[in-house]
Amino acid sequence: MTVDPAVVAQGVRKRFGAIEALRGLDLRINTGEIYGLLGPNGSGKTTSIRCVAGLLRPEEGTLRVLGGTPRAAVSAARVGYMTQAPALYGDLSVQENLSFFAALQGVTHADEGIEEALRTVDLLERRRSVVNTLSGGMRTRVSLAATLLHRPSLLLLDEPTVGVDPLLRKEFWAHFRMLAASGITLLVSSHVMDEASRCDRLGLIRGGVVLAEGTANELVARAGATDLESAFVALAEAR
Repeated sequence: MTVDPAVVAQGVRKRFGAIEALRGLDLRINTGEIYGLLGPNGSGKTTSIRCVAGLLRPEEGTLRVLGGTPRAAVSAARVGYMTQAPALYGDLSVQENLSFFAALQGVTHADEGIEEALRTVDLLERRRSVVNTLSGGMRTRVSLAATLLHRPSLLLLDEPTVGVDPLLRKEFWAHFRMLAASGITLLVSSHVMDEASRCDRLGLIRGGVVLAEGTANELVARAGATDLESAFVALAEAR
């Protein structure tokens, strides 16, 4: 049985005035995998994710998300999106924040959903804590819990480990791997090369174009390089 890809982009272009953020984006994300969009700041990662999330409409190209348009997938509550900065209410508790977001998303059986999300991110014991009293890493975990309340099929994570210490980053990736094992597709953007090996496949992006797709080992071999950073440079120079 053939499973349709979770995301397919072909020739996607997006402009902001004179700036062409995406210049013909092509990518294919398989269902149930962790796909890493890897590139430097300003390469088009966030714009790509916001297009997949239905928040931006491309001027050209086609973009299919979970078999339909991005907005249809979002309207059907099949997509979760965690932005770079935690979008939380600092004077409310973890529980109050999640209850609020569950109500906004129309989550049925919200108490069960909150319990499950908090268990996934290991924050059950901090559910009564006021968000402003939490560490930065814990606030990021609350944000992740908020994106899981409606049990999305596709999870978009924009630089989820930025500013996180190496030990906590390892814990986050354990959460991501567990989510993928449950059948959720993850699209993760990052500019950190050492995170690449944790992804099932990668898209190396620069200047709004995906230079190449594949596993980390495949990309290194394709570029005739010794490591992923060298491969990125070689593939960028070859364009």
